[in-house]
Amino acid sequence: MQLNLALAQIATKLGDVRSNLEKHLDYIKEAKAQKADLIVFPELSLTGYVLQDLVATVAHRPEDDDPVFGPLFKASQNLDIVVGFVDEDARHRFYIASAYLSGGKVLHIHHKVYLPTYALFDEGRFFSRGDSIRAFDTRFGRVGMLICEDFWHASPPYLLWMDGADILLLSSASPGRGVNRHDKLESAWWVENVNQSYANLFTSYVAHSNRVGYEDGLVFWGGATVFDPKGERIAHGPYFEEALTMASLDLNQIRRVRARLPLVRDERADLVHKELGRILSK
Repeated sequence: MQLNLALAQIATKLGDVRSNLEKHLDYIKEAKAQKADLIVFPELSLTGYVLQDLVATVAHRPEDDDPVFGPLFKASQNLDIVVGFVDEDARHRFYIASAYLSGGKVLHIHHKVYLPTYALFDEGRFFSRGDSIRAFDTRFGRVGMLICEDFWHASPPYLLWMDGADILLLSSASPGRGVNRHDKLESAWWVENVNQSYANLFTSYVAHSNRVGYEDGLVFWGGATVFDPKGERIAHGPYFEEALTMASLDLNQIRRVRARLPLVRDERADLVHKELGRILSK
């Protein structure tokens, strides 16, 4: 089975949800023209990143009558969509969220679990933390979604793997920081190596969509990537410019790799559970 994946690294306008929605619809149209089955947008793709006091004004619920999600539901009739937005619950708590849309409905919503509130990041002041990490079923198999800081921690990808996810979809608004000894942007080099390691460790597909553009003194580097279950990079978007990066995923490769390297079969989740219980009881 083949999955034609599109990664949309876009520049968004801070707080201008209507303009950002129009850009989403344009990229979805282009992805459909290129025979994509699924398109993945970056973190907070509908709103922009440095929202601060704008958080409550840009929140939208993924419901049929919502003026933003209505057109996205319509667009998802024959192309699955992952979109980043601000979600609001019944108690008026706000979350950095990703929604997976398919066939005109929501299959899954992930709330960002780890909110960086250090250095140039200030998310913990304005957003609530998510409290679940779950894989879910799609027409392409079982999928897991994470947002930026979530996949800098080892536990969320591991939990998705143990919950049956064979495709990890990672979205971020990662700003550029530093230059390393390879004359490469330090943050891009580090992220790409981490994502490749997850593909290797979990014998799974790992796809990452990161935004581009400038916002409140930050520059976002893009560089969308897809790694296959052998850890080989099969797609890479450009740095610092908008792009639609396409990749064809041979989902049968997961079986071939795991027949040779049965890490899923041999994983000791019971041991992890026991030892974590011991550690947390101290």
